[in-house]
Amino acid sequence: MRMTKKIKAEIIERLSEHYAGAKPALVYRNSFELLVAVILSAQCTDKRVNITTARLFAKADSPQKILDLGLKALEEEIKDCGLYHNKAKNIYAACGILMEKYDGAVPETFEELLSLPGVGRKTANVVSSVAFNKPAIAVDTHVFRVSNRLRIAVGETPLEVEKGLQKLIPKESWSDAHHWLIWHGRNLCQSRRPKCSKCFLNDLCPSKSENVEEKK
Repeated sequence: MRMTKKIKAEIIERLSEHYAGAKPALVYRNSFELLVAVILSAQCTDKRVNITTARLFAKADSPQKILDLGLKALEEEIKDCGLYHNKAKNIYAACGILMEKYDGAVPETFEELLSLPGVGRKTANVVSSVAFNKPAIAVDTHVFRVSNRLRIAVGETPLEVEKGLQKLIPKESWSDAHHWLIWHGRNLCQSRRPKCSKCFLNDLCPSKSENVEEKK
């Protein structure tokens, strides 16, 4: 199947209708809690992150409280999220910078967010979009996989996919589209067992010819 602009537009339209109103699965109360939760979400499920942050934020829900908690105690609190040594180190260092440079607040610009330890493009885009309502497409593992399988934005790196999606999707829909693609990846276009026969994009998906199908 040749992926034309018309087919790609139809895919985006169906995603927008099916996942209308989709929101983040992470639980947070403010921009700082969102920042920490997204850092913790690397190679970890949102369900597990929510369990961890509920415990952590009950004890330390601000940059200063994280610093008061101490690095070792922070490691213990987030141990069940995986990669906890690096995550704790980055969160602790980021909290120090937030206190020193931003009076404990999370900065709003993409460049400032990107300068924080443990914050890459995905995390900076999520915080920009969700916390500060700025148009952004964060490419996590779900967005990357779904975009390549549907061939609406093909790339070998998250940045390539991000740029492809930005060209395809109107800027005012970037943030919403991020959630559409994430939920599609979680619900139907899963990594190991995609539910192709149940997918509302089945007739438009070019990956069917590549035998990407659920196991019986």
